[in-house]
Amino acid sequence: MRQEKVVSVLRQATADGVLGREHPVAGFIDVQGVRESVTALHEAFAHVPDVLHAFAVKACPLVPVLRLLAEAGMGCETASPGETRLALAAGFAPGRIVLDSPAKTRAEIQEALTLGIALNADSLAELDRVDALRPPGSRSVVGLRVNPQVGGGTIAAMSTATPHSKFGVALDDPGARERVLEAFLRRPWLTRLHAHVGSQGCSLPLIARGLAVLHRLAEEIDAYVGRRQITSLDLGGGLPVNFSDDTVMPTFEEYVQVLTDTEPALLDGRYQIVTEFGRSLLAKNGFTAAVVEYVKHSGGRRIALTHAGAQVAVRTVFMPDAWPVRVTAHGPDGRPKTTPPVPQDVAGPLCFAGDVVAHERLLPELTEGDLVVLHDTGAYYFSAPWAYNSLPRPGVHGFLHREGRTELAPVRTPQTLEEVVDESGSSHATALLSGFGSPGS
Repeated sequence: MRQEKVVSVLRQATADGVLGREHPVAGFIDVQGVRESVTALHEAFAHVPDVLHAFAVKACPLVPVLRLLAEAGMGCETASPGETRLALAAGFAPGRIVLDSPAKTRAEIQEALTLGIALNADSLAELDRVDALRPPGSRSVVGLRVNPQVGGGTIAAMSTATPHSKFGVALDDPGARERVLEAFLRRPWLTRLHAHVGSQGCSLPLIARGLAVLHRLAEEIDAYVGRRQITSLDLGGGLPVNFSDDTVMPTFEEYVQVLTDTEPALLDGRYQIVTEFGRSLLAKNGFTAAVVEYVKHSGGRRIALTHAGAQVAVRTVFMPDAWPVRVTAHGPDGRPKTTPPVPQDVAGPLCFAGDVVAHERLLPELTEGDLVVLHDTGAYYFSAPWAYNSLPRPGVHGFLHREGRTELAPVRTPQTLEEVVDESGSSHATALLSGFGSPGS
């Protein structure tokens, strides 16, 4: 995101009071940027006759953002009952929602099959549940997730096609492929295949190899059952995001080209294609801003204590090499600081020593009241806060630049301390003292 856009938002946010003394940390979403990213995705797949682009809700579980994406022509991918409720609340039609999860309950499965939500079974055991719960005439597309076992990327926790991944049916395990073929033979209504190699830390060739396995398996299944049964392929996962600067790379066009080069028939129109992008659509269209509360020195190192730590950047704090964020320094009015850079830690407010989002980062000397910006945090950061230390969830605001000025709109109201207390069981405050029945009751 261009610096002038960030500065304009900061100046408006501090003027409006949504960032500052009363609200020392906040998230911001670029509405036009989100629309442009969705357009770029659709244009990259424009030559594919039938595509459902399903946004991965976990990347930004905020109803106004989901509504924006729905209006822009996206579908929705969910992985829990809560995410499914968010998708429905945002206005996604059930037929444009895809439910993925490795641990779906019978209630989740029944709800999806009743509403007509598409469902990808994560195991053969889950297919047995679908057999028992699938109502006559269900409109749900049902698929099976397989693990192509093509290996992992540079971040083990983000790699889902490793030999021991918890996701999907591991195709290379002894007897697994035969059991998959039989599962489709017995279920003519099982018409979709799903695979997910990973996103951050995974190269495009690695992702493409896994999806090529999916395509070849579809052809193998059709040959085995003796009919055209597989009608759609769910290309799960997303793209890695470049967090080092504002350049968008890889692009959706580059992704499509690598898929085509690796498996030319994958996107030829024989199958409906489903995608599940999340981070690559939202990350660069959002940022987090926080107030510097104190500055101190420890062991000769300068430390700026801010209100943006692991509660909004948990992955960065615990895995800084895998999830680095760019940080810029701004004055209290949002203008960039221009003093000579010095190495300093940018730390958060949480009560553990590792709560640091940037170590020895060269930045203009931060002082009390300044602002720091964490860039590229539109996905998985302020939208999925960590409740450590019972800090309130920060407010999130959308922004548009129109007619020479920046306009802000509320996305999520900042949580109040009273709401933190309510959420923590205050209505049951005496339950452990007097809330139990008499012995033997």
